[in-house]
Amino acid sequence: MSITIYHVSGTRSMRVIWLCYELDIPCKLETIDFAKKFRASPGWRAKSPTGKVPAMDDGALTMFESGAMVQYLLDRYGKGQLQPKAGTAEGALYLQWCWFAEATFARPLGDIAQHTLVREEKDRIVAVVADGQQRSRICLEAIEAAMQDSHYLLERFTAADIMMGYSLMLAEKFGLITEDLPATKAYFARLKDRQGYQYAVSV
Repeated sequence: MSITIYHVSGTRSMRVIWLCYELDIPCKLETIDFAKKFRASPGWRAKSPTGKVPAMDDGALTMFESGAMVQYLLDRYGKGQLQPKAGTAEGALYLQWCWFAEATFARPLGDIAQHTLVREEKDRIVAVVADGQQRSRICLEAIEAAMQDSHYLLERFTAADIMMGYSLMLAEKFGLITEDLPATKAYFARLKDRQGYQYAVSV
């Protein structure tokens, strides 16, 4: 096992780092230069075709999608931990929440980030931010409903919570986890209390 995670603090790389911490998977962390020039360089694009982070090497294998990295590490090194058995009802719900965290919830959060933090002020569109906030709210209401009688997305902590944790971190950053979402606030507080989360956001 020779895993290297290429990361930048505050990005999706925290998911992979958090998972490695939870599973006690040895890994080397390499913080990259997040400047546009580096991200557009041929060497970096060879690892990450879109120039984004994270990327990960495991020996000769290179990957560039955080959710896929999480699942790969679970399947190869997880020994059945942090995920239900494939093909079961619980396994289906696990997949649902993993995909929801990235494909549904992170998308409007990304729009908010683009038009409040990433783009130059002259290129920001206020309407995109408002739309992203509305779509994020719908996602947060879905989480709120799911958390009414549960500590985690499933009956126990799984990698679906790791996937969701990054999206909730962004939602909190943008002030979207409001007082009228008490179950969501409590759920995210539980995630933030985990040593793996604390480590992943500190490196």
